[in-house]
Amino acid sequence: MKVSGITSTAILSFLLGIAAPVCAQQEQQGEKQDHPQQQESKHQQAKPEAQHEQQRPDNKQQEHAQQQQRQDQSKQQQHAQQQQRQDQNKQQEHAQQQQRQDQNKQQEQAQQQQRQDQNKQQQQAQQQQRQDQNKQQQHAQQQQRQDQNKQQEQAQQQQRQDQNKQQQQAQQQQRQNQNRQQQQQAQRNNQQQRTPEQQRVQQSAWQQHRSQDWQSDHRTWQQRGGYRGYRIPDDRYRGYFGPDHGFRIQGLPFLVVGGYPRFQYDGYWISTVDPWPESWGDDWYDTDDVYVNYVDNGYYLYNSRYPGAGIAINISL
Repeated sequence: MKVSGITSTAILSFLLGIAAPVCAQQEQQGEKQDHPQQQESKHQQAKPEAQHEQQRPDNKQQEHAQQQQRQDQSKQQQHAQQQQRQDQNKQQEHAQQQQRQDQNKQQEQAQQQQRQDQNKQQQQAQQQQRQDQNKQQQHAQQQQRQDQNKQQEQAQQQQRQDQNKQQQQAQQQQRQNQNRQQQQQAQRNNQQQRTPEQQRVQQSAWQQHRSQDWQSDHRTWQQRGGYRGYRIPDDRYRGYFGPDHGFRIQGLPFLVVGGYPRFQYDGYWISTVDPWPESWGDDWYDTDDVYVNYVDNGYYLYNSRYPGAGIAINISL
């Protein structure tokens, strides 16, 4: 817009410059025309024919001058229009060239920015990937150390438990052996101290409760309505009762209560409330190893020689 304004001003100045001489020429020609007319006024009366002859060449010159002026004006206008068109074309070409340059520059900048963004994204992605890999490696190493420490702790704990268990088992076995020895010694002492009458009473009590048909005579604790006697503590039961802890009734303290035999083992009185099977030996209470087992919420006395049958018993202090 600024270039177009300057160009228009130049063209207007150019036209005014051309029009000024033309106007001056016309004024001179007007003066020339006035001057002959004055001369004609002075000599009108003296020379009318000569004045008429001089006026015709002046008219011809005036027409020629006007024609030349029109040609010059037309030529100047054409030149001015041509110059204006050239200037407009030049301005358009320059504007189009500038527009193409701006577009190319914008495209280059956009492509450069795009490449920079892509490179930045790639770098960020690679950096994030390295960070993730490092984090995963650190986590894996940390997890591995934790697992190793946990395994070591578990192994040490298991080792300590095994050692404690072995020590407890050894101590328990030692106590059992001591108790067995003491019981055996007490049984021998009691046997030696028992009189023939005591032996006869004990044998009679056992024989009176021998079953003729144990399957029909036997009743479990469930059939009896549930066990209601004393319950041996678990740690004491594991140490002195169960299939692994057999003993013999012979020589143990013995009583007859309500017609049923009762004997003392490991500080507990054991009373039979069930007849013993007819398939057992006649003197099983003197010769066979027996054990107390807790089955179906009740205590039963089993014979190691005949493990299939258990006599319901009651425990008391």
